Amino acid sequence: MKKLLSIVLAAVLVLGVIGTVQAEELNGIAKGFGGEVTVVVTVEDGKITNVVAKGDNETPGIGTKALEELPARIAEAGNTDVDVIATATVTSNAIKAAVNNALDPVAYPYVVEEKPVLEKASATAADAYVGLGVASMGRLGPGADDQGVPVYSFNQVVAGVVFDAEGRILMSKVDQTEVATPNYDGATMPHFSGFPGQLPYNNDADHDAKVDGKVEVTEDSFLAEVESWQTKRERGEGYVMGTGYWAQQMDTFERVFAGKTVEEVKEWFARYCSDRNGRPLKAGSSNEQDAAKYDALTDEEKTMLADVTAGATMSLNDGHGNLIAALEKAYENRVPLNIESAAAMGLGVANMGRIGPGADDKDVPVYSFNDVFAFVLYNEDGTIAASVVDQLEVATPNYDGSTMPHFSGFPGQGGYNYDSDHDAKVDAVLDNDDNGFLAEVESWQTKRERGEGYVMGTGYWAQQMDRFQQVFAGKTTEEINEWFAAYCSDRNGRPLKAGSSNEQDAAKYDALSEEAKTMLADVTAGATMSLNDGHGNILAALEKAAANKVEIELTIGK
Repeated sequence: MKKLLSIVLAAVLVLGVIGTVQAEELNGIAKGFGGEVTVVVTVEDGKITNVVAKGDNETPGIGTKALEELPARIAEAGNTDVDVIATATVTSNAIKAAVNNALDPVAYPYVVEEKPVLEKASATAADAYVGLGVASMGRLGPGADDQGVPVYSFNQVVAGVVFDAEGRILMSKVDQTEVATPNYDGATMPHFSGFPGQLPYNNDADHDAKVDGKVEVTEDSFLAEVESWQTKRERGEGYVMGTGYWAQQMDTFERVFAGKTVEEVKEWFARYCSDRNGRPLKAGSSNEQDAAKYDALTDEEKTMLADVTAGATMSLNDGHGNLIAALEKAYENRVPLNIESAAAMGLGVANMGRIGPGADDKDVPVYSFNDVFAFVLYNEDGTIAASVVDQLEVATPNYDGSTMPHFSGFPGQGGYNYDSDHDAKVDAVLDNDDNGFLAEVESWQTKRERGEGYVMGTGYWAQQMDRFQQVFAGKTTEEINEWFAAYCSDRNGRPLKAGSSNEQDAAKYDALSEEAKTMLADVTAGATMSLNDGHGNILAALEKAAANKVEIELTIGK
């Protein structure tokens, strides 16, 4: 009996080994919203049984939701023919592409696009100035969704420019953030669905020009949505145009700007661009007006335009944004550049939503979004030679600050409580029509533009930021982060001061050396605000500027 049982057990073991299905793990990769998305796909007997996705640079709360939820859908279906995660289409499609790449890398290859090597901007000037300009514009359309609900967007163009003493542009870096209602069907378009409590907006989750539902905004989704905004340069190859990508076209225009004053750029635009849509003229236009304007040019001018339109065909001023206005503001805001040289420059934009402060007298919460802009020049060793930082803070109209830019939501969202005389009491509900929406966005002013209207505990915001820019000089971005960690409050990010009533801040300050305390006393005599709090993350904008920096050769005074 025992012998028979042993034989049976041995047979079962043999059959079990023979019947065992070997699991295979396949690795795949694709480009996501913020960087590479990788997957590990487990395949058993030719079937997908498990998927694990990873994307360190995908947007928290949005892209990360797709990373957490979509792999299970794919594993359950056994293929990538599954619905994407609403509001995270780019990351969802990247996960699906990475799975396909893992299963069949020949049919679904991952191609790393080589970035074109740009000619290094080079300039020499006896004196130089640096300016940062931000131009905001609202846009109606394009059109409406399949349910007849209009599409709206607002556009912020930021230009960091180095000028010579005569106002000629030595070099520049321009970027733009375009934010649309969630019923716009562009796959990489940043969205704003309104403030929490407003009427929900139609949402085209899979960008097929058909509304899938409505976006009900919560405080968490509001914060995540604002944080996810990407500039057109950050959108990279996701923003394909008739000629290359937006960033490539903007690089071409920056070369056009070099050597010209802002007035000469405006003259160039008036002479060589369409009077209909602002795009550079080209041969063979089917539009009579454009064709006539082009034909009137000299052969030399036509050759120049052919060179420009080989790399740039978009408009410098249309409903998408006024690039020329940003250059004009940069010139108006220019300040002397007291350095001898720079080896690189970078432009960074950091976005953050804010809940509060508090609520109005009818208990309707106050919300705002904050955009920080940093234009930075670097030394050869990577330290900051000079920087200009500005910020746009836009609040719901029930915020009682007299110079605060307001946004009441998009037309049709039911409006928002409005404190018209800034006395902390609601006077009405502000419900924008199309004209009110356009006027409201156009009126937005940065904190530097608000000037003396933005009074702080120590001077004005612009004066405090100037002092911090002095602190940044000579430091790398990492050293600035270390300075912040060592010398600022762990509660609110403000520079430490003697005599704090907060035990935590007082203990951190008392542990510093006398030399550090003397340095901080000098800083806080001119700057007491935070470099990273609910009002905006200045450190993040500096980090993005460093990540975006390009090599230049700028020599001043020789």
